Amino acid sequence: MSYFQRSEELPEWVGSPPRDWKTDWLKWNVQRLALRPTEDEVETLPYISNEDISSWTGKLLVDDPQPTEADSRKFWNDDVLFNKLRPYLAKVYLADFDGLSSGELLCLRGGSSVDPKFLFYVLSSKAFVDAVNAETFGSKMPRADWEIVGHQPLPLPPLDTQKRITKFLDQKTAQIDALIEKKQALLERLAEKRQAVITQAVTKGLNPDAPMKDSGIKWFGQIPAHWEVKRLNGFCDFQSGKAHEPFIDPDGAFVCVNARFISTDGQAVKMCSENLCPAKLGDILMVMSDLPNGRALARSFLVDEKAEYAVNQRVCRIRPHTGNSTYLSHQLNRNLQLLAHNDGKEQTHLSNSAFLHLKLLFPPPDEQAEIAEAVTNFEASARVSEQAIERSGTLLQEYRATLITAAVTGQIEGLQ
Repeated sequence: MSYFQRSEELPEWVGSPPRDWKTDWLKWNVQRLALRPTEDEVETLPYISNEDISSWTGKLLVDDPQPTEADSRKFWNDDVLFNKLRPYLAKVYLADFDGLSSGELLCLRGGSSVDPKFLFYVLSSKAFVDAVNAETFGSKMPRADWEIVGHQPLPLPPLDTQKRITKFLDQKTAQIDALIEKKQALLERLAEKRQAVITQAVTKGLNPDAPMKDSGIKWFGQIPAHWEVKRLNGFCDFQSGKAHEPFIDPDGAFVCVNARFISTDGQAVKMCSENLCPAKLGDILMVMSDLPNGRALARSFLVDEKAEYAVNQRVCRIRPHTGNSTYLSHQLNRNLQLLAHNDGKEQTHLSNSAFLHLKLLFPPPDEQAEIAEAVTNFEASARVSEQAIERSGTLLQEYRATLITAAVTGQIEGLQ
């Protein structure tokens, strides 16, 4: 719980609202609900958690929520759920059904003077989220509580104005979200094209006129006649990772290499204080376990810098003692022989044997180096295009957030 003296002055983000607007603390106009369900309701009502809510957009990430035996609270249609765990993630949901939610979600219901959708937009505005986040407690898992959330301002125009604002925001955010989705779809197409070009290079080589032969592996088909086929255990050392979860520490000296670290190309970083399975320059780290049809399964990460990496469980370390590590990493990444173990129904756990007996293409060393250099240059060029698209998507998201804050604080002419 949070207990500290708060100012009774409204914060700057509220600005100077129009004359016919009221502004008061949220807790005086919104009720917090915390009703536990009956056994029958646990068995029948759909359940959602904070993980099921998309950040900033308020969209559900699950199409058909199911009942779950978990500690939960009831919510009703038109209630607003606000994530109190790591509120900077801006997970806010306007319920369109009756159900149950995780205890990490505050269930809020506006009074007679508060339109539910207007309340949703206020709570999902960047200014409101930032204000709550500034008061969170807990360093590793920052959280808010009703004491914090309830003592935030709630701009309150007349109900007809609230409805006019929500109609405007519904239209504008839908347009912006459609543009963002197009950007994301373009990024996905570029990623597919990039992977196709890389696969062609590492399995067929750079010389289109090279004599070919049957590889004997259905996923590869024809390969250059002078290439060899080798099993991974013939030229690599293999080691599965160790459990580092007990040693997770933000101030730790080692990067904990888990599936999320690899799937984000090293962007999602957790630190740990012990290193039970170190990786060194030139090692290839791969994801061994993922959900059905998961995009992280068999993803590779090449250690190309001198950093202190600790290989976590469900990740393996492949250490070539011959060959070009960059070339091999590209060939191993999302290798079809490994992906064939995914049945699309159950979680996939790749065995040590699946890696050790993996058949890989082995060009002469100088050709491996040429392919690795060509692929690296191609990736750098492709990344420039992707970053430009990502920047435009980020600008759209920032504009969306600014628009919502401006609308709910009465700063847009014609909506007041």
